[in-house]
Amino acid sequence: MTETTLRIRGHFLDEFLRHAEQSAGTADISASELMDPARAGAWLADASAGKTRTRNSLYGPEAAAYSNSMRVRIDSYNAFAEFLCLPGRLESQAPASGFYLTPADTERLLHDLAVRRPVHANAATSLRTAAVAALVTDTGINVPELARLKVSALHLDGEAHIDLGDEACPLGSATVQILNRWLLARAEIIAELEGSDPGHLWIPTKPGRPRGGQPPVKPGVTRAAVRTLHAAHRTLVSQVLGTPLRPGAFRVSVQSRSRGGSGMTAAPGLE
Repeated sequence: MTETTLRIRGHFLDEFLRHAEQSAGTADISASELMDPARAGAWLADASAGKTRTRNSLYGPEAAAYSNSMRVRIDSYNAFAEFLCLPGRLESQAPASGFYLTPADTERLLHDLAVRRPVHANAATSLRTAAVAALVTDTGINVPELARLKVSALHLDGEAHIDLGDEACPLGSATVQILNRWLLARAEIIAELEGSDPGHLWIPTKPGRPRGGQPPVKPGVTRAAVRTLHAAHRTLVSQVLGTPLRPGAFRVSVQSRSRGGSGMTAAPGLE
């Protein structure tokens, strides 16, 4: 399984264990007791009703869980039962279609993210968010995978592309322009460091929090965490669009994305 799949399944299995411990009033639960179908059913019922949610959503903290989240919970339970060699599986669900922007809406929103910085928004954070969204659009890769990229993976001259493992994905002119602007903002942050450039493509734009009595870490020393990229995306898109929107909604089909093999075209105002 991919690192992303492991992370998501681990999250939902942790949720299942916490729910079981709270229901039983004890942490002393055997594996066979934990995997009782009735216990799993109670967990899924509460999760579906939004009772296990740890953060707010677009529709409020008590909104019903998204169908694909429930599907992954079931798949995680079944995979764990198989690992433990225990009988009994929950009935799996078919994947539901996610929400995706049309190519035209994607280009329009990326343009707004890059040039319409909301009042009080950090300029570097806005550019970084637009650059991440542009790469999601052109590559179809999710944020956790893009978060590990190095600057050296970018090739923005000539036939612009990005190295993704053993493959090269072409980049459209709008994406190239947004990335170039982010790299300029990134260079200003890196210039404040003592020592060489660590090479991470995505870096924090503000100092980290002081921890353990130590001074805050300067932006640029470490790469930006996935949760940081997601939080910045949610905040900025909410300010620009009026509603939050997951980065995955920027993905489009290969046919729409390629535009003749060149990725996104330049959006008005970015040239």
